[in-house]
Amino acid sequence: MTAAKPEVKKVVLAYSGGLDTSVIVPWLKENYGCEVVCFTADLGQSGELEGLEEKALNSGASQIVIKDLKEEFASEYLFRIVRAGAVYERKYLLGTSAARPLISKYLVEVAHQVGADAVAHGATGKGNDQVRFELTVMALDPRLKVIAPWREWEIRSREDAIAYAQAHNVPVTATKKTIYSRDHNLWHISHEGGPLEDPWWEPDESVFMLTAAPQEAPDEPEYVEIEFESGTPVAVNGQKMSPGELVAFLNALGGKHGIGRVDMVENRLVGMKSRGIYETPGGTILMEAHRQLESLVLDHATMQFKDMVALKYAELVYNGQWFSPLKEALDAFVDATQGPVTGVARLKLYKGNIIPAGRKSPFSLYREDFATFGQEDVYDQSDAEGFIHLFGLPLKVRALNKLPVAGMNMPKPDYSRFKRD
Repeated sequence: MTAAKPEVKKVVLAYSGGLDTSVIVPWLKENYGCEVVCFTADLGQSGELEGLEEKALNSGASQIVIKDLKEEFASEYLFRIVRAGAVYERKYLLGTSAARPLISKYLVEVAHQVGADAVAHGATGKGNDQVRFELTVMALDPRLKVIAPWREWEIRSREDAIAYAQAHNVPVTATKKTIYSRDHNLWHISHEGGPLEDPWWEPDESVFMLTAAPQEAPDEPEYVEIEFESGTPVAVNGQKMSPGELVAFLNALGGKHGIGRVDMVENRLVGMKSRGIYETPGGTILMEAHRQLESLVLDHATMQFKDMVALKYAELVYNGQWFSPLKEALDAFVDATQGPVTGVARLKLYKGNIIPAGRKSPFSLYREDFATFGQEDVYDQSDAEGFIHLFGLPLKVRALNKLPVAGMNMPKPDYSRFKRD
């Protein structure tokens, strides 16, 4: 038995103008009989915003709200990921994952402003975005109803969506011949679907949009210096920039040199694997620069524990738990580690590679005079003997007990030595 649809008077739709959200506007009006207000976050998707207002209104929306969130996206979301060193499954720099909570935050805000009783999104029932949108709405205003058309309608493929759009006179750019699902913002562009669904298929150059093919990149390397203040990037090559400007500059620079391409099969939160292509040129440069500076100023124990935190941090962001108590607690830990992460990292960019070329900080823990092999007051090499004896004591005890080194084929205990009373 199909559950009855909730009564909705006005809904705010997270609207990109792409295929899915374009067909959702008339679908919501037909199936819920409600007023539809479109909300678009300008996160640096550039040309994708052209003609968006006209398209939304022609599709049946009563109005569209567009907010420029590039600077907030960079400073409060992307730079937090850099400071945390968060990378999902070794490669993914969380470009889409970080954008969803910001979009959802303003989706809720616009709903309050226009008096809407519901919000809607175009995420599919198979993907991660549905979780990210809805967890954020739950965290910020659980009273709002959430409509996810992909979990309700009869459309089951992008081909079906194209047919629906054509039947309702909604113009779309996707075609049945070349269909890629893309998400583009200030941080990255992702590519999924179509021939990419075959993990054996090598993507051709027509897939990529932000980065040059490494073999076609300039034959001469280029140096870049990135300055950080307490873990936050503030300047490139000595020139101060706003967060959004800084990311955009490094995107162009990295893209020219073929930096930031990722081809991976990842584990989605919903339980299936998916293959995605990501281009994150500026973000890849920033992450490496930040790592180089941290290597200079963080002590061993802090760096080791921070690496552990980074894995959990990335998982929380990927899973849509940006506005969660644990994420907030981890932010506090990361912030506490970033005070000394101040200085400059110099990198050499060359045909898809980032080669460390120098790092300096007023809070450096590296001392050349301490690291030399000579003897001085700070480090007496003869002290190492006692340290090694204590550090290796567990190994010595194991050997004296004649236990196998690999821990396998352990000798069976002689229970005859133990007598019962």
